[in-house]
Amino acid sequence: MSKPLKIFIIAGEVSGDVLGEKIMRALPRDTVFAGIGGEHMRAAGLQSLFPISDLAVMGFFEVLARARTLTRRIRETVNAIIKFQPDIVLTIDSPGFVKRVIKKVKEKESRPSKFYHVVAPQVWAWRPGRAKEFAKIFDRLYAFFDFEVPYFTQHGLNTIPVGHPIADGIMANGKWQMAKVKKETEHTLKNSPRECFIADGNAGLRPQKNIALIPGSRMSEVKKLLPLLRCAAEQICYQNPNVWWNFYIPVVETTEKYIREQTANYCFKPELIPAAKRYDLFAKTDIAIAASGTVSAELAIMHIPAIVVYRMNPFTEFLARLFLKIKWVSLVNILLKKTVYPELLGKHATVENIMREVCKLENPEAREKMISQLASADKLWHRTRPAAEIIAGDILMTND
Repeated sequence: MSKPLKIFIIAGEVSGDVLGEKIMRALPRDTVFAGIGGEHMRAAGLQSLFPISDLAVMGFFEVLARARTLTRRIRETVNAIIKFQPDIVLTIDSPGFVKRVIKKVKEKESRPSKFYHVVAPQVWAWRPGRAKEFAKIFDRLYAFFDFEVPYFTQHGLNTIPVGHPIADGIMANGKWQMAKVKKETEHTLKNSPRECFIADGNAGLRPQKNIALIPGSRMSEVKKLLPLLRCAAEQICYQNPNVWWNFYIPVVETTEKYIREQTANYCFKPELIPAAKRYDLFAKTDIAIAASGTVSAELAIMHIPAIVVYRMNPFTEFLARLFLKIKWVSLVNILLKKTVYPELLGKHATVENIMREVCKLENPEAREKMISQLASADKLWHRTRPAAEIIAGDILMTND
Protein backbone atom coordinates (compact mmCIF):
# COMPACT_ATOMS: atom_id res chain seq x y z
CA MET A 1 0.00 0.00 0.00
CA SER A 2 1.42 3.41 -1.00
CA LYS A 3 2.07 5.90 1.75
CA PRO A 4 -0.27 8.89 2.18
CA LEU A 5 0.39 12.03 0.14
CA LYS A 6 1.97 14.90 2.08
CA ILE A 7 0.89 18.37 0.99
CA PHE A 8 2.04 21.73 2.35
CA ILE A 9 -0.80 24.08 1.38
CA ILE A 10 -0.72 27.89 1.52
CA ALA A 11 -3.63 30.31 1.15
CA GLY A 12 -3.01 33.95 2.00
CA GLU A 13 -6.48 35.43 1.49
CA VAL A 14 -10.10 34.61 2.30
CA SER A 15 -10.98 33.49 -1.25
CA GLY A 16 -7.96 31.18 -1.29
CA ASP A 17 -8.92 29.83 2.13
CA VAL A 18 -12.39 28.91 0.82
CA LEU A 19 -10.97 27.12 -2.23
CA GLY A 20 -8.25 25.51 -0.11
CA GLU A 21 -10.85 23.88 2.12
CA LYS A 22 -12.65 22.43 -0.90
CA ILE A 23 -9.41 21.03 -2.34
CA MET A 24 -8.53 19.47 1.02
CA ARG A 25 -11.92 17.79 1.28
CA ALA A 26 -11.71 16.56 -2.34
CA LEU A 27 -8.43 14.72 -1.67
CA PRO A 28 -8.25 11.29 0.04
CA ARG A 29 -8.84 11.29 3.80
CA ASP A 30 -5.40 9.95 4.54
CA THR A 31 -3.69 12.94 2.89
CA VAL A 32 -1.40 14.65 5.40
CA PHE A 33 -1.60 18.44 5.41
CA ALA A 34 0.46 21.22 6.90
CA GLY A 35 0.53 24.89 5.94
CA ILE A 36 -1.17 28.26 6.23
CA GLY A 37 -4.90 28.92 6.00
CA GLY A 38 -7.89 30.60 7.57
CA GLU A 39 -11.09 29.48 9.23
CA HIS A 40 -12.24 27.36 6.28
CA MET A 41 -9.06 25.33 5.97
CA ARG A 42 -8.89 24.97 9.74
CA ALA A 43 -12.39 23.50 9.60
CA ALA A 44 -10.99 20.89 7.19
CA GLY A 45 -8.32 19.95 9.74
CA LEU A 46 -5.39 22.25 8.97
CA GLN A 47 -3.34 23.62 11.85
CA SER A 48 -2.25 26.94 10.38
CA LEU A 49 1.33 28.03 10.96
CA PHE A 50 0.11 31.62 11.57
CA PRO A 51 -2.98 33.80 10.82
CA ILE A 52 -3.56 34.57 7.14
CA SER A 53 -4.27 38.20 8.09
CA ASP A 54 -0.48 38.62 8.19
CA LEU A 55 -0.40 37.96 4.43
CA ALA A 56 -3.56 39.77 3.29
CA VAL A 57 -1.80 42.98 2.25
CA MET A 58 -2.09 44.73 -1.11
CA GLY A 59 -0.33 47.78 -2.52
CA PHE A 60 3.29 48.98 -2.63
CA PHE A 61 3.27 51.10 0.53
CA GLU A 62 0.97 48.71 2.36
CA VAL A 63 3.44 45.86 1.78
CA LEU A 64 6.37 48.12 2.71
CA ALA A 65 4.72 48.96 6.03
CA ARG A 66 4.45 45.23 6.84
CA ALA A 67 7.85 44.25 5.44
CA ARG A 68 9.30 43.09 8.76
CA THR A 69 6.32 40.85 9.51
CA LEU A 70 6.27 39.42 5.98
CA THR A 71 10.01 38.70 6.07
CA ARG A 72 9.60 36.82 9.34
CA ARG A 73 6.64 34.84 8.00
CA ILE A 74 8.59 33.90 4.85
CA ARG A 75 11.42 32.56 6.99
CA GLU A 76 9.01 30.60 9.22
CA THR A 77 7.22 29.13 6.21
CA VAL A 78 10.44 28.05 4.51
CA ASN A 79 11.63 26.30 7.67
CA ALA A 80 8.24 24.59 8.12
CA ILE A 81 8.26 23.25 4.55
CA ILE A 82 11.78 21.88 4.85
CA LYS A 83 10.93 20.21 8.17
CA PHE A 84 7.64 18.74 6.81
CA GLN A 85 9.26 17.36 3.62
CA PRO A 86 6.07 17.42 1.50
CA ASP A 87 5.45 15.63 -1.77
CA ILE A 88 3.74 18.79 -3.05
CA VAL A 89 3.74 22.43 -2.05
CA LEU A 90 0.31 23.68 -3.18
CA THR A 91 -0.04 27.46 -3.15
CA ILE A 92 -3.23 29.43 -3.76
CA ASP A 93 -2.88 33.01 -5.03
CA SER A 94 -0.73 35.41 -2.89
CA PRO A 95 2.01 35.24 -5.58
CA GLY A 96 4.35 37.78 -4.03
CA PHE A 97 4.62 35.78 -0.81
CA VAL A 98 4.68 32.25 -2.27
CA LYS A 99 7.28 33.03 -4.94
CA ARG A 100 9.73 34.21 -2.29
CA VAL A 101 9.00 31.17 -0.16
CA ILE A 102 9.51 28.68 -2.98
CA LYS A 103 12.73 30.26 -4.22
CA LYS A 104 14.22 29.94 -0.73
CA VAL A 105 12.93 26.39 -0.30
CA LYS A 106 14.56 25.34 -3.59
CA GLU A 107 17.85 26.80 -2.38
CA LYS A 108 17.76 24.84 0.88
CA GLU A 109 15.81 21.59 0.59
CA SER A 110 17.62 18.32 -0.03
CA ARG A 111 14.48 16.31 -0.84
CA PRO A 112 12.86 18.00 -3.89
CA SER A 113 9.14 18.70 -3.74
CA LYS A 114 6.76 19.50 -6.58
CA PHE A 115 5.37 23.02 -6.65
CA TYR A 116 1.79 23.53 -7.85
CA HIS A 117 0.02 26.89 -7.93
CA VAL A 118 -3.67 27.81 -8.10
CA VAL A 119 -4.79 31.10 -9.72
CA ALA A 120 -2.88 32.34 -12.74
CA PRO A 121 -1.46 35.86 -12.33
CA GLN A 122 -3.26 38.30 -14.59
CA VAL A 123 -0.39 38.66 -17.03
CA TRP A 124 -2.87 39.73 -19.70
CA ALA A 125 -3.52 42.83 -17.58
CA TRP A 126 -0.02 43.84 -16.54
CA ARG A 127 3.57 42.59 -16.26
CA PRO A 128 3.40 39.82 -18.89
CA GLY A 129 6.95 38.78 -17.96
CA ARG A 130 5.50 37.06 -14.88
CA ALA A 131 4.39 34.16 -17.09
CA LYS A 132 8.01 33.23 -17.83
CA GLU A 133 8.92 33.72 -14.16
CA PHE A 134 6.10 31.38 -13.07
CA ALA A 135 7.31 28.74 -15.54
CA LYS A 136 10.70 28.76 -13.81
CA ILE A 137 9.23 28.46 -10.30
CA PHE A 138 6.24 26.13 -10.60
CA ASP A 139 5.76 22.62 -11.99
CA ARG A 140 2.02 23.01 -12.56
CA LEU A 141 -0.49 25.86 -12.73
CA TYR A 142 -4.27 25.78 -12.36
CA ALA A 143 -5.94 28.68 -14.22
CA PHE A 144 -9.56 29.75 -13.92
CA PHE A 145 -10.13 30.65 -17.57
CA ASP A 146 -9.28 28.98 -20.88
CA PHE A 147 -7.92 32.19 -22.40
CA GLU A 148 -5.21 32.34 -19.71
CA VAL A 149 -3.61 28.99 -20.63
CA PRO A 150 -1.52 30.00 -23.70
CA TYR A 151 0.23 32.78 -21.77
CA PHE A 152 1.96 30.10 -19.68
CA THR A 153 2.17 27.02 -21.89
CA GLN A 154 4.29 29.00 -24.37
CA HIS A 155 6.94 29.08 -21.65
CA GLY A 156 6.67 25.34 -20.92
CA LEU A 157 4.49 25.50 -17.79
CA ASN A 158 1.83 22.78 -17.60
CA THR A 159 -1.36 24.82 -17.20
CA ILE A 160 -4.81 23.34 -16.60
CA PRO A 161 -8.04 25.39 -16.89
CA VAL A 162 -10.39 24.51 -14.04
CA GLY A 163 -13.17 27.11 -14.18
CA HIS A 164 -13.87 29.72 -11.52
CA PRO A 165 -14.45 28.18 -8.07
CA ILE A 166 -16.79 30.97 -7.08
CA ALA A 167 -19.30 29.75 -9.65
CA ASP A 168 -19.03 26.24 -8.20
CA GLY A 169 -19.89 27.42 -4.71
CA ILE A 170 -22.84 29.51 -5.83
CA MET A 171 -24.27 26.81 -8.05
CA ALA A 172 -23.83 24.17 -5.35
CA ASN A 173 -25.93 25.92 -2.73
CA GLY A 174 -28.65 27.13 -5.06
CA LYS A 175 -28.38 30.82 -4.21
CA TRP A 176 -27.73 31.69 -7.84
CA GLN A 177 -31.10 30.20 -8.77
CA MET A 178 -32.69 32.01 -5.83
CA ALA A 179 -31.30 35.34 -6.99
CA LYS A 180 -32.37 34.61 -10.57
CA VAL A 181 -35.94 33.87 -9.48
CA LYS A 182 -35.93 37.04 -7.40
CA LYS A 183 -34.89 39.18 -10.35
CA GLU A 184 -37.34 37.51 -12.72
CA THR A 185 -40.25 38.18 -10.37
CA GLU A 186 -39.38 41.71 -9.26
CA HIS A 187 -42.13 43.20 -11.41
CA THR A 188 -44.68 41.06 -9.55
CA LEU A 189 -43.28 41.65 -6.08
CA LYS A 190 -43.29 45.41 -6.41
CA ASN A 191 -47.10 45.29 -6.38
CA SER A 192 -47.19 43.20 -3.19
CA PRO A 193 -47.40 45.40 -0.07
CA ARG A 194 -46.49 42.50 2.23
CA GLU A 195 -43.28 41.70 0.35
CA CYS A 196 -41.92 45.12 -0.63
CA PHE A 197 -43.33 47.55 1.89
CA ILE A 198 -42.77 47.94 5.61
CA ALA A 199 -44.97 49.65 8.19
CA ASP A 200 -43.54 52.84 9.65
CA GLY A 201 -45.34 54.33 12.62
CA ASN A 202 -44.60 57.84 11.42
CA ALA A 203 -45.02 57.54 7.67
CA GLY A 204 -47.36 54.60 7.10
CA LEU A 205 -46.17 52.12 4.49
CA ARG A 206 -42.78 52.68 2.89
CA PRO A 207 -41.13 50.59 0.16
CA GLN A 208 -38.07 48.75 1.50
CA LYS A 209 -34.85 48.05 -0.35
CA ASN A 210 -31.75 46.12 0.58
CA ILE A 211 -28.25 47.44 -0.02
CA ALA A 212 -25.08 45.45 0.59
CA LEU A 213 -22.08 47.55 1.63
CA ILE A 214 -18.95 45.49 0.97
CA PRO A 215 -15.67 47.12 2.04
CA GLY A 216 -13.53 44.06 1.24
CA SER A 217 -11.84 41.31 3.24
CA ARG A 218 -8.44 42.90 3.87
CA MET A 219 -8.10 45.24 6.82
CA SER A 220 -6.27 47.78 4.65
CA GLU A 221 -9.24 47.83 2.24
CA VAL A 222 -11.81 48.09 5.02
CA LYS A 223 -10.08 51.07 6.65
CA LYS A 224 -10.09 52.94 3.35
CA LEU A 225 -13.55 52.01 2.10
CA LEU A 226 -15.76 51.77 5.20
CA PRO A 227 -15.86 55.57 5.79
CA LEU A 228 -16.77 56.08 2.12
CA LEU A 229 -19.56 53.49 2.29
CA ARG A 230 -20.87 55.06 5.49
CA CYS A 231 -21.15 58.48 3.85
CA ALA A 232 -22.78 56.97 0.77
CA ALA A 233 -25.36 55.13 2.88
CA GLU A 234 -26.17 58.30 4.82
CA GLN A 235 -26.71 60.17 1.55
CA ILE A 236 -28.91 57.39 0.21
CA CYS A 237 -31.13 57.67 3.31
CA TYR A 238 -31.15 61.47 3.18
CA GLN A 239 -32.01 61.73 -0.51
CA ASN A 240 -34.63 58.96 -0.43
CA PRO A 241 -36.55 59.41 2.85
CA ASN A 242 -39.65 57.68 1.48
CA VAL A 243 -37.81 54.36 1.21
CA TRP A 244 -37.03 52.03 4.11
CA TRP A 245 -33.38 51.17 3.51
CA ASN A 246 -31.87 47.99 4.94
CA PHE A 247 -28.06 47.98 4.94
CA TYR A 248 -25.93 44.86 5.31
CA ILE A 249 -22.17 44.39 5.62
CA PRO A 250 -20.59 40.94 5.12
CA VAL A 251 -17.62 40.42 7.47
CA VAL A 252 -14.74 37.96 7.76
CA GLU A 253 -13.06 36.91 10.99
CA THR A 254 -10.10 39.26 10.50
CA THR A 255 -12.26 42.40 10.08
CA GLU A 256 -15.44 41.68 12.08
CA LYS A 257 -14.33 43.24 15.37
CA TYR A 258 -13.11 46.42 13.66
CA ILE A 259 -16.26 46.82 11.56
CA ARG A 260 -18.52 46.16 14.54
CA GLU A 261 -16.74 48.85 16.57
CA GLN A 262 -16.80 51.36 13.70
CA THR A 263 -20.49 50.88 12.86
CA ALA A 264 -21.76 50.94 16.45
CA ASN A 265 -22.56 54.66 16.31
CA TYR A 266 -23.77 54.95 12.70
CA CYS A 267 -27.03 56.87 12.34
CA PHE A 268 -28.30 53.93 10.28
CA LYS A 269 -27.90 50.43 11.71
CA PRO A 270 -26.22 48.05 9.27
CA GLU A 271 -26.58 44.34 9.95
CA LEU A 272 -23.28 42.47 9.96
CA ILE A 273 -23.46 39.16 8.11
CA PRO A 274 -20.81 36.40 8.46
CA ALA A 275 -19.03 35.79 5.16
CA ALA A 276 -20.31 32.20 5.16
CA LYS A 277 -23.88 33.58 4.88
CA ARG A 278 -23.11 36.15 2.18
CA TYR A 279 -24.92 34.31 -0.63
CA ASP A 280 -28.16 34.49 1.37
CA LEU A 281 -27.51 38.22 1.66
CA PHE A 282 -26.73 38.68 -2.02
CA ALA A 283 -29.85 36.78 -3.06
CA LYS A 284 -32.03 39.44 -1.44
CA THR A 285 -29.85 42.43 -2.37
CA ASP A 286 -31.24 45.16 -4.62
CA ILE A 287 -27.95 47.04 -5.05
CA ALA A 288 -24.43 46.23 -3.86
CA ILE A 289 -21.67 48.79 -3.39
CA ALA A 290 -18.61 46.57 -3.36
CA ALA A 291 -14.84 46.64 -3.20
CA SER A 292 -13.08 45.54 -6.35
CA GLY A 293 -12.04 41.91 -6.07
CA THR A 294 -13.47 38.43 -5.65
CA VAL A 295 -16.79 39.65 -4.31
CA SER A 296 -17.59 41.52 -7.54
CA ALA A 297 -17.30 38.21 -9.40
CA GLU A 298 -19.68 36.56 -6.91
CA LEU A 299 -22.21 39.35 -7.41
CA ALA A 300 -21.88 39.10 -11.19
CA ILE A 301 -22.48 35.33 -11.20
CA MET A 302 -25.60 35.86 -9.09
CA HIS A 303 -26.79 38.68 -11.42
CA ILE A 304 -26.83 41.28 -8.64
CA PRO A 305 -26.68 44.94 -9.78
CA ALA A 306 -23.56 46.47 -8.26
CA ILE A 307 -21.21 49.44 -8.19
CA VAL A 308 -17.51 48.64 -7.82
CA VAL A 309 -15.36 50.99 -5.73
CA TYR A 310 -11.74 50.96 -4.60
CA ARG A 311 -9.30 53.28 -2.86
CA MET A 312 -5.57 52.79 -2.43
CA ASN A 313 -2.44 54.68 -1.58
CA PRO A 314 -2.01 57.51 -4.16
CA PHE A 315 1.39 56.23 -5.26
CA THR A 316 0.06 52.67 -5.62
CA GLU A 317 -2.79 54.09 -7.71
CA PHE A 318 -0.27 55.95 -9.88
CA LEU A 319 1.71 52.76 -10.49
CA ALA A 320 -1.46 50.83 -11.32
CA ARG A 321 -2.53 53.38 -13.90
CA LEU A 322 0.99 53.41 -15.34
CA PHE A 323 1.35 49.65 -15.80
CA LEU A 324 -2.16 48.25 -16.23
CA LYS A 325 -2.87 47.16 -19.81
CA ILE A 326 -6.65 46.81 -19.45
CA LYS A 327 -9.57 49.22 -19.23
CA TRP A 328 -11.34 47.46 -16.35
CA VAL A 329 -10.59 45.72 -13.05
CA SER A 330 -13.86 43.79 -12.57
CA LEU A 331 -13.75 40.29 -14.02
CA VAL A 332 -17.21 40.47 -15.57
CA ASN A 333 -16.25 43.67 -17.42
CA ILE A 334 -12.99 42.07 -18.59
CA LEU A 335 -14.70 38.87 -19.74
CA LEU A 336 -17.43 40.72 -21.64
CA LYS A 337 -15.04 43.48 -22.82
CA LYS A 338 -17.43 46.25 -21.84
CA THR A 339 -18.55 48.19 -18.78
CA VAL A 340 -21.31 46.27 -17.06
CA TYR A 341 -20.43 47.18 -13.49
CA PRO A 342 -19.48 50.87 -13.13
CA GLU A 343 -16.00 51.15 -11.63
CA LEU A 344 -15.21 54.04 -9.30
CA LEU A 345 -11.52 53.70 -8.55
CA GLY A 346 -9.05 55.92 -6.71
CA LYS A 347 -9.99 59.59 -6.93
CA HIS A 348 -13.27 58.64 -8.66
CA ALA A 349 -14.45 56.72 -5.58
CA THR A 350 -16.53 59.56 -4.13
CA VAL A 351 -19.94 59.80 -2.51
CA GLU A 352 -21.19 61.94 -5.39
CA ASN A 353 -20.21 59.37 -8.00
CA ILE A 354 -21.68 56.51 -5.99
CA MET A 355 -24.97 58.41 -5.65
CA ARG A 356 -25.05 59.02 -9.40
CA GLU A 357 -24.75 55.28 -10.07
CA VAL A 358 -27.29 54.39 -7.38
CA CYS A 359 -29.78 56.78 -9.00
CA LYS A 360 -29.22 55.07 -12.35
CA LEU A 361 -29.96 51.67 -10.84
CA GLU A 362 -33.20 52.99 -9.39
CA ASN A 363 -34.43 53.03 -12.99
CA PRO A 364 -36.03 49.61 -13.72
CA GLU A 365 -34.84 49.64 -17.33
CA ALA A 366 -31.23 50.27 -16.29
CA ARG A 367 -31.45 47.47 -13.72
CA GLU A 368 -32.85 44.99 -16.23
CA LYS A 369 -30.18 45.92 -18.76
CA MET A 370 -27.42 45.27 -16.23
CA ILE A 371 -28.96 41.96 -15.13
CA SER A 372 -29.29 40.84 -18.75
CA GLN A 373 -25.63 41.66 -19.42
CA LEU A 374 -24.56 39.76 -16.32
CA ALA A 375 -26.56 36.73 -17.48
CA SER A 376 -24.78 36.79 -20.84
CA ALA A 377 -21.52 35.92 -19.04
CA ASP A 378 -22.86 32.74 -17.40
CA LYS A 379 -21.24 30.35 -19.86
CA LEU A 380 -17.82 31.93 -19.23
CA TRP A 381 -17.80 31.08 -15.51
CA HIS A 382 -18.89 27.45 -15.36
CA ARG A 383 -17.35 24.03 -16.11
CA THR A 384 -18.88 20.56 -15.88
CA ARG A 385 -17.05 19.74 -12.61
CA PRO A 386 -16.12 21.92 -9.63
CA ALA A 387 -12.64 23.47 -9.77
CA ALA A 388 -11.58 21.84 -6.47
CA GLU A 389 -12.44 18.39 -7.81
CA ILE A 390 -10.49 19.00 -11.02
CA ILE A 391 -7.46 20.20 -9.05
CA ALA A 392 -7.62 17.30 -6.57
CA GLY A 393 -8.00 14.78 -9.38
CA ASP A 394 -5.04 16.20 -11.25
CA ILE A 395 -2.88 16.15 -8.10
CA LEU A 396 -3.64 12.46 -7.59
CA MET A 397 -3.10 11.61 -11.27
CA THR A 398 0.33 13.26 -11.34
CA ASN A 399 1.46 11.72 -8.05
CA ASP A 400 0.65 8.01 -8.40
